[in-house]
Amino acid sequence: MKILIAGAGDVGFHLARMLSIEYHDIILIDVNKEKLAYAENHLDIMVFKGNATSPESLANAGIHDCDLLIAVTSSQSININVAIIGKQLGAKKTVARVSYMEYVHENSPVDFKSLGIDYMISPGELAATEIEKLIDKSAFTESFDFDKGELSLVGLNLNEQAPLTDRSIQSLAQLEGELNFMPVAIQRKSDIVIPKGSDYFRNGDHIYFVAKPEGIEQIMQLCGKSTIEINNVMILGGSRIGFKTARNLCNELSIKLIEQNATKAAELADDLNNVLIIHGDGTNVELLEEESISDMDAFIAVTGNSETNIMSCLLAKAKGVSKTIALVENMDYIQLSQTIGIDTLINKKLIAAGDIFRHIRKGNIISIRNLYDTDAEILEFEVTTGTKITRKPIKNLNFPKAAIIGGLVRDGKGYITLGDTQIYAGDHVVVFSRPEAIKKVESFF
Repeated sequence: MKILIAGAGDVGFHLARMLSIEYHDIILIDVNKEKLAYAENHLDIMVFKGNATSPESLANAGIHDCDLLIAVTSSQSININVAIIGKQLGAKKTVARVSYMEYVHENSPVDFKSLGIDYMISPGELAATEIEKLIDKSAFTESFDFDKGELSLVGLNLNEQAPLTDRSIQSLAQLEGELNFMPVAIQRKSDIVIPKGSDYFRNGDHIYFVAKPEGIEQIMQLCGKSTIEINNVMILGGSRIGFKTARNLCNELSIKLIEQNATKAAELADDLNNVLIIHGDGTNVELLEEESISDMDAFIAVTGNSETNIMSCLLAKAKGVSKTIALVENMDYIQLSQTIGIDTLINKKLIAAGDIFRHIRKGNIISIRNLYDTDAEILEFEVTTGTKITRKPIKNLNFPKAAIIGGLVRDGKGYITLGDTQIYAGDHVVVFSRPEAIKKVESFF
């Protein structure tokens, strides 16, 4: 697949890195010579210095036979223009990253597809939705639903006191009743392990499970976690993400939002009637104490400064807040969440890159998710008639060892898959895969 990526920033570089692993023909175009040089030295891709809004530059970069154009510069207007121009010059499919959340809504007054943009993605919108899910499933560091929650992917950290620590994967089969969950990956330091029956859970592991709704409580008990009842939430930062998060949560929860800019705070107060807007510095300990931070159940830091978000979440933890979520721009920080005590660090660029991957994967993919601090992916396929995945039970398929089928949804009901499971056309199948197995996984669907 020939893919042209406009923008060599974090999102563009991350996409280029992930796609180059899978041997796609990647061309990265940008005006920044230093960023291109770094990408060329670290990735197996082609780079092209030029303005992506210039038809001549796009033509010289090979837009005429491009399968996919992804415009992910830091400028919304540039991305929109690049996608429109690229489509007219021959790109088969175009994706544009935008800032305005209203652009991606189905009821948008502008038909962008008619202009040549096949898909628009708003990292802010995706990040706000991610935060809402994390508040809903408060015991977990990550949470992602398939088919309206019939199956879920959840992640959590294992400590020394957890009942699951030092038990084997095989021992889960001895649990009473139906198995309503399956471990699909263990992150141990920087390694991702696809678990086998002989593997053991260890203190400090970060474990990913695929679970049916009734399996969520089982997972929490085995991992020594309890449901955090969240009623009071404090949000630091009135950015688009902060605004959308407050708007999403304010009908069910009590929300306080702290914004340092007086003008913006006044605007937020006008737009968010059910939210208490506080004008002040959210890093000021006295202010936080005056606003009863110790009475908060969750603290969400989404300012434009990663360090401010991290430090304020650490302060909230020190004051007894149960759930902390920090937005970070620097992707190198993601791994820190497991070592410094913050429950979840999220990066809107990684979320955006994962969403864009849906347009690259082969097979009828319904949803796809990149896992933080890993190159691994969780994919949901809709099975079509005659595909290889339907020919034999799972244990006889010779499915790649660097991937695992965690569950399926059939006729609107979720199931955990075992070796004897037979997959049929129409099933929605959830697969966890390391990058080296992606191509082989796709061949089954």
